[in-house]
Amino acid sequence: MDDRKKTERLQRLDKKNLWHPFTQMKQWEAMEPLVIERGEGSFLIDTQGRRYLDGVSSLWVNVHGHAKIEINKAIIAQLGKISHSTLLGLGNVPAIELADKLVKIAPKGLKKVFYSDNGSTAVEIALKMAFQYCAQIGMSKKKKFIAFTGAYHGDTFGSMSVGEIDVFVKKYRPLLFKTFHAPYPYCYRCPVKKIASNCKTECLDVFEGLLKKHKAEIAACIIEPLIQGASGMITSPPGFLKEVRRLTKKYGVLLIADEVATGFGRTGAMFACEKEGVTPDFLCMAKGLTGGYLPLAATLTTRKVYNAFLGRHDEYKAFFHGHTYTGNQLGCVAALANISLFEKKGFFKKLEKKIGLFAALLDKFKGLPRVGDVRQAGLMAGIELVKDKKTKEPFRVQEMTAKRICDAARGLGLIIRPLGDTIVIMPPLSVKEAELKRICAIVTKCVKDITERSVN
Repeated sequence: MDDRKKTERLQRLDKKNLWHPFTQMKQWEAMEPLVIERGEGSFLIDTQGRRYLDGVSSLWVNVHGHAKIEINKAIIAQLGKISHSTLLGLGNVPAIELADKLVKIAPKGLKKVFYSDNGSTAVEIALKMAFQYCAQIGMSKKKKFIAFTGAYHGDTFGSMSVGEIDVFVKKYRPLLFKTFHAPYPYCYRCPVKKIASNCKTECLDVFEGLLKKHKAEIAACIIEPLIQGASGMITSPPGFLKEVRRLTKKYGVLLIADEVATGFGRTGAMFACEKEGVTPDFLCMAKGLTGGYLPLAATLTTRKVYNAFLGRHDEYKAFFHGHTYTGNQLGCVAALANISLFEKKGFFKKLEKKIGLFAALLDKFKGLPRVGDVRQAGLMAGIELVKDKKTKEPFRVQEMTAKRICDAARGLGLIIRPLGDTIVIMPPLSVKEAELKRICAIVTKCVKDITERSVN
């Protein structure tokens, strides 16, 4: 079967059987789906051999590139031993070794590791642990959580309850628990109606007000450190995270850092919390944990939290939560190999150079007439498009402007995805400088072509 016939067969089967995530399937069925068969470094390769730069790290997970030999070898070696055994009542070598490694590289004070399968479950675990911890130390009135406007923490019911993006949660609100929401500093579209140059601590003032009023009932605060992902790559001002940590301590509220997107080098440090010297009470990680190879997540917490779950068998203080593939050996060896690549001499220095280049390339977007704001944290960036730069008027949803830009970029050999009318660029950390320049050049061309056509 030639490549074209093979592709057509797979496209037919896809439309016949698959239901894709976050996708309007009516539109999908009218499209000609792109079917990926292989990966190599920063590139995805389809069933016809066409190559595409992976501009969003395969949904923010790929770290060191596709088909990375060190990770491949680690998985193959483990396959010859065992692929999976339960962590319920048993230990296993890779899970033990990885937990030790995670404790060593995480912010100081995080001493215990609980494994799961993905970012949503990592957050769900932190929420449940925080709730149960408060109950077991005699603070049973602390049953609520405080999050931030624009938050996205996953798609399970608990993680949706602390989320705030209507497109993801509105339909399910009758099933969700109520959460307090403080304004996140989306400075381009200020939630407290201030001008960035005149704004000091208004968002934090509202946050502190909520903590002060409801501290007796709030178990924990959850935050995406430094940058909110799904809301459009919204970066917080320097010091915001550090102040959130100070205030949660002041009012006796636990802090959950959702580093599912920001962990493993994305912001230029192993974890975003390091950038402001913050140690949360819980740190949630997934996505980049295995370098983009296998589904694995972890929730780290302190010994203080862990100790509250210790007791006699008949006290039922244990954390009754788990997943079939908790601590899976293949995922854990992939994560160990992934982390070892970060430990190579000069890794973060080289990454810093790429981040500097990226900043310079992104700066050029600011002069485009339909670009309202450009936001960056490390190798994570969002380019917000607007119909009118002066008024910040957005494009109409029906125009699907950002989607059309991403579709046009695909035709030029680049895979990117939009968040509303924000173009996301988040390549693997291993991206070469020439590839980074190529990514930005393609996005520039497509933004110019599509937005001018939309306006005119």
